[in-house]
Amino acid sequence: MKRITISIFVLLSLFSCSEKKIEVDQRPNILFCIADDASFPHMGAYGTNWVKTPAFDRVAKEGLLFMNAYTPNAKCAPSRSAILTGRNSWQLEEAANHWNNFPLKFKSYVEALGENGYTTGFTGKGWGPGKAVSASGIPRELTGKAYKDKTINPPTTKISRNDYSANFEVFLDSASTNTPWCFWYGGYEPHRAYEYGTGIGKGKKELSDITEVPAFWPDNEMVRTDMLDYAYEVEYFDFHLEKIIATLEANGQLENTIIVVTADNGMPFPRIKGQEYELSNHLPLAIMWPKGIKNPGRIVQEYVSFIDFAPTFIEIAGLEWEKTQMAPTPGKSLTDVFGDSKSNTDRDFVVFGKERHDVGRPKDQGYPIRGIVKEEYLYVKNFEPTRWPAGNPETGYLNTDGSPTKTVILDLRRNGENAEYWQMNFGKRPEEELYQIGKDPLCMDNLADMDEMKSIKTELSELLFTTLETQQDPRVLGNGEVFESYPYIGKESNFYERFMNGEEMNTGWVNDTDFEKEKLD
Repeated sequence: MKRITISIFVLLSLFSCSEKKIEVDQRPNILFCIADDASFPHMGAYGTNWVKTPAFDRVAKEGLLFMNAYTPNAKCAPSRSAILTGRNSWQLEEAANHWNNFPLKFKSYVEALGENGYTTGFTGKGWGPGKAVSASGIPRELTGKAYKDKTINPPTTKISRNDYSANFEVFLDSASTNTPWCFWYGGYEPHRAYEYGTGIGKGKKELSDITEVPAFWPDNEMVRTDMLDYAYEVEYFDFHLEKIIATLEANGQLENTIIVVTADNGMPFPRIKGQEYELSNHLPLAIMWPKGIKNPGRIVQEYVSFIDFAPTFIEIAGLEWEKTQMAPTPGKSLTDVFGDSKSNTDRDFVVFGKERHDVGRPKDQGYPIRGIVKEEYLYVKNFEPTRWPAGNPETGYLNTDGSPTKTVILDLRRNGENAEYWQMNFGKRPEEELYQIGKDPLCMDNLADMDEMKSIKTELSELLFTTLETQQDPRVLGNGEVFESYPYIGKESNFYERFMNGEEMNTGWVNDTDFEKEKLD
């Protein structure tokens, strides 16, 4: 009898331990969805009728639609670095630049979650372009384990063959149902190149669907066609988002999954992507979390920076930032917004900037900028106004992707028909710029030299530089040259010197027609 009693006790103890092991982790799943090059307000929920995005619109309707979300740096790698670390690009050493070596000292929120019980994965474009390896030389999983085996016949020759939604299903099937997961859906769309005319052909769109062409581009058939091709690829990103949400719904995991949908920088057109104007940094953002967001369907007017994502995810995962060993963040968790708090006065401005993006200037120099958006004004400080903001003309304006729109603008000046569009998109800029974006969202009318705007400009400049000093920005502390000392690790390093010496260079992201035969003053 004594032996039987002991045996029963042991069995009960084992059963109790087993129950603890299979207890479901109730922390939320995290689905981060990021388009590659899409500007605000180019989603249906914002009232843009020539782009149809039912999935984004659903996330906004059943969650929150953000009206003032900004990236700190309007280029792929530095923008994604800010998302992953919660730090502005000027706080990330080499990761401030495009095509960089991601510093070992900075951990991503995905890595931190993976170390604390989350299953992590991604499909499509994660962090990059650049190199991120451990101290032993092993590639780091900044956005999780890659899921890319499922492919599809895409609707155009320029759209990725990655079957994003099918790869997400594979990830979901591999993830434990007892622990939370974190997944990064990185669409390659609407990044260039496009198959010309697909917006009209396969997308069934018409040139007249576009209600307004930005005033810094000519309004003609080629530019409108280019814009519709862009819209078609935005819709393709949304198509897979819709399928991913349907998968979550079918698996009963939608309720406790936070879904964030945004883009890394503005549309890949002249004067937008890679620059620091309103359409460059101001991006679409919708967040849905049925279990965690109160009073869904709200429109959020507070300013949100991409550095706010990482602290949000760390907090909802039940972790303390300091204990994750992530570098300190100036970002603010968005959980106060999820809880339907009143307007947060701490969210009344955002800062942004850039260092070196694509090459093409002598000695691989960048075009350093810092800026701030507060209330209805955007202020920009150009630290090297003698340089070409989009890259040198003789090397092809390499910080502007090749496109029909770019070709039209360059041809108009070369043919002597119109040089104003060229000046607005590629010409040199003054040291300071100030725009009243409430009335001038295209940033066409620079108010920086107007006497009546002096107090506003001074206030914004002082707030910007005080913030940057607090964040230990080398550019404002007198050591901005450090950003240009970091190597450009792409094959095109020392591009300007090699190109000018007659070497054949890889310039697949621009057109042969982009290069100027003579150097411009």
